[in-house]
Amino acid sequence: MIIKELDFSQKISKNDLLEALKGEANQVHINDFIKTCSFLKKNMEHVHPHYQEEYIKMYTEGYLKGYIDVKKDITSYSGLVDVAELAEAIHLLQKQEKLMEAEYGKNRSFKPYMIMSLYTTFILEEPVHPVDTPFPGGLKVRKDQDIYYCPVKENNEDNPLAVCGFCIALQEPSM
Repeated sequence: MIIKELDFSQKISKNDLLEALKGEANQVHINDFIKTCSFLKKNMEHVHPHYQEEYIKMYTEGYLKGYIDVKKDITSYSGLVDVAELAEAIHLLQKQEKLMEAEYGKNRSFKPYMIMSLYTTFILEEPVHPVDTPFPGGLKVRKDQDIYYCPVKENNEDNPLAVCGFCIALQEPSM
């Protein structure tokens, strides 16, 4: 099963979503990672040099880790995913993929990004950016008790290429 085979007119369990993500992961090849990582490196040119290497490493490892975690995950998860939120997240990811293709052509694979984003958000119930992800100004994603906070969520609400719209992290409160 893959994502487009899920029945959004019915309840979807976390286990059903995991199986669909495993199906997507089975369609990912090493070339997909190479394309994604090359694209990522090229598009980090606008990031301050102090953060470039760390971001590239973090994202590259994140894509690969997400892929491996999905493929190896044998946990039986309880509960259902919010079908409306999942459909909205998938729609956003599809729009992002089209935007990226229009801007850069089909020289990259979007699957690792999609798998990681949906897996962390809807299966693990964690933010897309892991705890301690650094942002300029010394800010980081953090967890306080059972709540995740992101220092840049509000700044990216209108960014068509951000997944902040469905990420479970809350905006870091102003101090």
